[in-house]
Amino acid sequence: MEGGKRRIDKEMSIGEVLEKYPQARRVFRKHFGEGCFNCPGSRVESIEFGALMHNKDVNAILEDLNAQVK
Repeated sequence: MEGGKRRIDKEMSIGEVLEKYPQARRVFRKHFGEGCFNCPGSRVESIEFGALMHNKDVNAILEDLNAQVK
């Protein structure tokens, strides 16, 4: 943990991240597309599951997310 903040990890839900860090929307759009925000599952699905469903590297997404919110 840097500066006392919890880092975003693959088990966190997309909805949880967006609620805590609205600026993360840009990263999800980059990796998952605009449809991510209309999908009801995105509120409860983990980042890892989203990466799997979109055939994306979860580590690259986490790197971008944590860079965006620091």
